[in-house]
Amino acid sequence: MTGQDIRITGPAGTFSAYMAKPASGTGPGIVVLQEIFGVNHVMREMCDRLASQGFIAVCPDLFWRIEPGVDITDKSQAELDKAFDLMGKFNPDTGIEDVQAAIDHVRKLDGCTGKVGAIGFCLGGLMAYLTAARTDSDATVGYYGVNIPNFLDEAGKISKPLMLHIAGRDEFVPPESQAAMHTGLDPHLQVTLHDYPDDEHAFSRIEGAHYNPESAHLADSRTLEFFRKNLKSE
Repeated sequence: MTGQDIRITGPAGTFSAYMAKPASGTGPGIVVLQEIFGVNHVMREMCDRLASQGFIAVCPDLFWRIEPGVDITDKSQAELDKAFDLMGKFNPDTGIEDVQAAIDHVRKLDGCTGKVGAIGFCLGGLMAYLTAARTDSDATVGYYGVNIPNFLDEAGKISKPLMLHIAGRDEFVPPESQAAMHTGLDPHLQVTLHDYPDDEHAFSRIEGAHYNPESAHLADSRTLEFFRKNLKSE
């Protein structure tokens, strides 16, 4: 299993991505949708972990239209300020075009079974929801996605399985927003919501300030089972 940087061509141009393949070289694909810190070591390690579980994982640079190659952390105020500035400039409508381009790219990779899902965190959690609504992802997972209630009118477009992990004490997703997500999505037969009532935003980010290993393990176990079920070859 060796990760490498690759290039993906989409409707607006070519952008970079990190790819990790399983030791076998074959498997379903998963597009990893970044947090607001770019394609950093956390996202690369996520790709490596997914590859170790038998998936071809690719994390595209969703900030390339604003600033290519962002790779920062949450460890300093300057980096946090930059991350939130990038999030403010990010356009989900054009970003989702890049997600679809990444899905298309992964489907055509040597060794890919043809099934491709997506997983996203924070900003990527919102993009995971939009991926389920606007792309042909075969199965999608979002962790503590922000601003999802703004797009609940698109729930009817979700035709393939979507799982969302919700942090009950998420400072960026207040209780009324969480309630709106449940009201809008609980009736949807393709959508599964899991609540983590005592956890804060980014509870699954290893080394993060709010990392909770027990909740992270539970969420990741649910995610892995979900992908193995929904991305298996016909």
